Amino acid sequence: MIVVNLDVMMAKRKISAGELAEKIGITPANLSILKNNKAKAIRFSTLEAICRVLDCQPGDILEYVEEKEEGEGKDE
Repeated sequence: MIVVNLDVMMAKRKISAGELAEKIGITPANLSILKNNKAKAIRFSTLEAICRVLDCQPGDILEYVEEKEEGEGKDE
């Protein structure tokens, strides 16, 4: 699965969710969905705007994590 580490980059750049949402042109609610890994997709134009405002690369905020199979423990 793809994990969005947007909050980490926002903290590094010292920018609030409200300020970022305004600068990239999306609603704070939609930014929250992205930050909380609830989004099913992201537009490249949104990703580009995030990277421009935060001065980062897509790989700085998107991470692939292998999903655990059902029955596996969380601390394995």
